[in-house]
Amino acid sequence: MRRTPARRPTIKDIARRAGVSESAVSFALNGRPGVSQATRTRIREVAEQLGWQPSTAARALSGEGAATVGLVLARPARTLGVESFFLQLVSGVQEVLAGRSLGLLFQVVEDLDAECAIYRRWWAERRVDGLLVVDPRADDPRPALLDRLGLPAVLVGAPDDGGAPHGAISTLWADDTGAMASVVGHLHGLGHRRITHIAGLPELAHTRRRMACLRAEAARRGLPAVRSVTTDYSDAQGAEATRRELSGARPPTAIVYDNDVMAVAGLAVAAERGVPVPASLSIVAWDDSVLCRSCPAQPIRERRRPPEGCLCGPRPVRTAVLQPSLVLSCTSAALAPTRCFASCARSAARGRWSGRGPCRNTQANRP
Repeated sequence: MRRTPARRPTIKDIARRAGVSESAVSFALNGRPGVSQATRTRIREVAEQLGWQPSTAARALSGEGAATVGLVLARPARTLGVESFFLQLVSGVQEVLAGRSLGLLFQVVEDLDAECAIYRRWWAERRVDGLLVVDPRADDPRPALLDRLGLPAVLVGAPDDGGAPHGAISTLWADDTGAMASVVGHLHGLGHRRITHIAGLPELAHTRRRMACLRAEAARRGLPAVRSVTTDYSDAQGAEATRRELSGARPPTAIVYDNDVMAVAGLAVAAERGVPVPASLSIVAWDDSVLCRSCPAQPIRERRRPPEGCLCGPRPVRTAVLQPSLVLSCTSAALAPTRCFASCARSAARGRWSGRGPCRNTQANRP
């Protein structure tokens, strides 16, 4: 037997229960003058008893806003299930929105064109009051589009122009250049001269900044055996890139990963090949998630909860820069005086070496 859906309470129901006119109810619930304080209080009490809530569709049509913030992700769906960055970002955003009775409208799409199409549709339908925009990239069409539409937005991550305000868009970004410089400085101080950066998508602005900083720091310190390898952020591509790097004639002694998923995959590859961490290979991961702390790769910690003023506070455009910090753990160490990957693996297999400290098969560790 089909059930009749429950009927939502209306302004007419509130007026009948409170014994006032519908216009008095409208004035009271919208905070407008025209009713006494006692009447306003009685009307609100009745509305609460009946479980009445304002219609977001009606509010949008009347120009009062949809009480909703939009977020669209144009990333391969297979990479999002294990990517901690977006889980932490959404959690932080929701914490702010919930306190203000605002909703989050979330959608995953295949590419940037589909993302822009969603923005146009949401604007036409008055679905959102503003947007969170992630993954700024080279020649990004989204800031200009949102400026033309007049949609307020917060861009999470600095664009290629260095974070300059664009129309009604505020920016919230981490200092990727400073973070990468601190990582290279730390590893260089530990004696590492062959460093590989296993990066994310090459078109993203923050990936480009990290790669550029790595090249600049390597040139400044005279390190020729330093390079970046791009991936799609997945554990599969992170593992494959790690295998290729460790199979080379002169493999890296330190690897910096652009997320913790790839770092943990790389840690597994090192174990599979008998490469001890950190005795022969230091690992640094960009994110500081539960995954990193459970299987500790050395993380770069960034703040995921956006400042409230950027998201849903005053309208003036803002730029906020977060300073990541290097969190030391047990996956990086001073470079051992001797190392030989093939011999170490054979010794470990024969039970002659525990994986701690240099193995008995010594080979000069030249930069």
